[in-house]
Amino acid sequence: MRICVVGCGAVGSLFAAHLAKRGEAEVWAYDVWKEHVDAINRSGLRLSGAAEFTARLKATSNPADIPRCDFGIVATKAIHTRHAIAQVAHAFDADSAVCSVQNGVGNEEIIAEDVKYVIRGTTFPAGHPIGPGHIGYDIKGDTWIGPFEPTHTPMNKVEELAGLITRSGMNTMAMKDARGAQWTKLIFNASTNPVGALTWLHHGAATRFAPTGQLFNDLIAEGEAVAKKLGIQLHGDPRQLVQKGANAPGKHRASMLQDVLAKRQTEVDFMNGAIVEWGNKVGVPTPLNKALWALVKGLEHSWKDPE
Repeated sequence: MRICVVGCGAVGSLFAAHLAKRGEAEVWAYDVWKEHVDAINRSGLRLSGAAEFTARLKATSNPADIPRCDFGIVATKAIHTRHAIAQVAHAFDADSAVCSVQNGVGNEEIIAEDVKYVIRGTTFPAGHPIGPGHIGYDIKGDTWIGPFEPTHTPMNKVEELAGLITRSGMNTMAMKDARGAQWTKLIFNASTNPVGALTWLHHGAATRFAPTGQLFNDLIAEGEAVAKKLGIQLHGDPRQLVQKGANAPGKHRASMLQDVLAKRQTEVDFMNGAIVEWGNKVGVPTPLNKALWALVKGLEHSWKDPE
């Protein structure tokens, strides 16, 4: 059994380290962060925080190094999905299955352009890079995966991957329909991420500050209305996820805030932009999501020093 984790940043590293530590599968990690890759090959991949261990695995920045794999786990930023999967598609044949555990919606469609079997996934563990080869494990959480409907992925492949990940220490549920879990995470992300990115408040502070806490709730209500019109039954209440994140130890910065502080392009198109797009398709107004999408896009534009 061989698994390739595509995108070994914070979340990808959590999956790669746990799977490698368990030892049921040979684990490869592909990432363009060469210093990170070199550190992993030299000293292992270290996690600290919610779990403390170092795992040994094979890492590379050269996609040609990656052999044929039974499973793939794509954990890149959504904006990098198309390029990343094109680089590693040769590692997946007609019997392989590739699972997205990325933020937002729309990644599976992109992966399916190059891979036969695609698995829809959403995950709640969170972390941040401390340095090359070292990831801070901020928040534990569950993962839900299911067949991406257009690719007719066999359920036994979903169950096999879920079992591997669960036994490695990251609880993962195999579902026949994972859209509800994915949209629950999408709605959570589309509320907390842009607010954190625009205010620079960590998750707990933004939740407890009344104006931004209310904005979370109002954004969630818009997303829920779109999901309802699409006939998607959410897997839990996004508001409970907001509170869970706020009660987690430490001062966790949303991934979009981490991007903004580094002046990197964000995933707002796959979060708020996706809710706006689907709202337009089904006739549900999403003015708050549209406003935050526009503000974050404007912030990104400001880094280009426009006239």
